Amino acid sequence: MPIEIEIPILSADKREWKRPAEDIEKDHTHELLFELEAQGELVVQRVPEPYSEVDTKYGRKKKIPLQHTWHHKSCGQCGHIPGYSTSIFWLHRQLGLEYNDPKDQTSCTAWNYYASATSNAAAQAAVAVRNFAAAYESGYFPLIHCGTSFGHYKETRHELLHHADLRKQVREIMAKLGKQLVLPEEIVHYSEWVHVIRDRAAQKRVYDCSKITATVHPACHYHKLVAEDAIYDREIYGGQRSAIVTSTLQALGVNVADYSTWFDCCGFGFRHILVQRDFTRSFATMRKIEVMKNEANPDVTITHDTGCVTTLDKSQFAAKAHDRNVGVPVMSEAQFVALAMGAHPYRVVQLHWHTTEYGALLEKMGIDWKTRWEEFQGDLEAIKSGKKEFLTWEDADAK
Repeated sequence: MPIEIEIPILSADKREWKRPAEDIEKDHTHELLFELEAQGELVVQRVPEPYSEVDTKYGRKKKIPLQHTWHHKSCGQCGHIPGYSTSIFWLHRQLGLEYNDPKDQTSCTAWNYYASATSNAAAQAAVAVRNFAAAYESGYFPLIHCGTSFGHYKETRHELLHHADLRKQVREIMAKLGKQLVLPEEIVHYSEWVHVIRDRAAQKRVYDCSKITATVHPACHYHKLVAEDAIYDREIYGGQRSAIVTSTLQALGVNVADYSTWFDCCGFGFRHILVQRDFTRSFATMRKIEVMKNEANPDVTITHDTGCVTTLDKSQFAAKAHDRNVGVPVMSEAQFVALAMGAHPYRVVQLHWHTTEYGALLEKMGIDWKTRWEEFQGDLEAIKSGKKEFLTWEDADAK
């Protein structure tokens, strides 16, 4: 049975969000953020125009920048799913939206924080603030690729806002680096950006998605950590689930199918993937993929976090060896949107890094993946022979 969770409350005419009084009392994040800036405790980087405003879980308007973004990349994406990040960049270029792919970003180190607990609050906060300061100095606003970084940074923001001693420690560390204690006005996940540009992307769709059935896995570190900051929409599941991935798929004409274990973790679980990998693979396949297959039989599963794509995709090989009912391709919504808009499945989306069979999905969308694969093999031969040093954005953007 689905797990019941706290949901937003709508007014009788469903035109306005009504927030429980206790939530109004406890949510002073942005008020406190600007108060501390006025006191000289920190610097707030404002969301640049143009931006869109969207509803969070309890109805606060969150600002999402459309461009002039500084991309906080994901170590897991770059190491395991490189087509994830390249698809996000490709979407920016196709829509004519300016961005910055920085070379001075570090890992958020949240894996250390969640999986091993061997760090300390000042070190974790200083890593976050150093990245925020780098974005601030560049003049671009941070856009977080990883759901783990996103959740961790929101928790770090909460700690910094409520603990003066921690702010003092971090300011001292930043001073040694020649930087200020900077926090962005909003902490924005890339999938929130995809959510607000979904209609623009749909207008540039070149492949028919109406025959595709997809299931959605909402990432735990997106909608369960600092839950009040996640995006909800009364038109999506009555405002009872985070809206961003489902809304994007619906804009493309995809049939989004429901299933009973939608609230469950993908199985990654941080410590699980490190010390109980068999549990992770079993949970991912038996609690998620098999349930999707039995209840919805989707053509693809779409999610929006590094660990979720990795776990749901790469766990299926073990279950297949035991004749389990698996075999659902998994990718991020950024990759799927890019495919629908005509991105090359290998030069851009890099599906060759995925382990679950995806050919049937591409064929159902009308994508000639075999020809595209031959083109990609030609790219590799050119690199091997020395005719090319590497693939460029010009190669990726070529139709």
